[in-house]
Amino acid sequence: MAKKLVIKVTAGADAPERCSQAFTVAAVAVASGVDVSVWLTGESAWFAVPGRAAGFELPHAAPLPDLLDSILAGGRVTLCTQCAARRDLTEQDVIEGVRIAGAQVFVQEALADDTQALVY
Repeated sequence: MAKKLVIKVTAGADAPERCSQAFTVAAVAVASGVDVSVWLTGESAWFAVPGRAAGFELPHAAPLPDLLDSILAGGRVTLCTQCAARRDLTEQDVIEGVRIAGAQVFVQEALADDTQALVY
């Protein structure tokens, strides 16, 4: 089993099941002791903004704010630089603990030894 898990989330409210699956897998991995890095891209970028996850609903799914909190508590959450810029988001606009970084950092994380990368 990979010791590190990098998950790129490309979906938000536009594809709720895919979005929820990504956050659920990340939260379960964190709870299992895996080193987890979640990347928010595309429509999921909005979940880096305080309060935005609370507006996400999917029947029979764990609440997105709870999943995000557990990921932040034990893993890393990164907002894509370009995705942030397209939405006029800066470090001051995002949840404490969310960093903004670009493709070079994503590639570095995804290609590290003992790492599994998933894209949702």
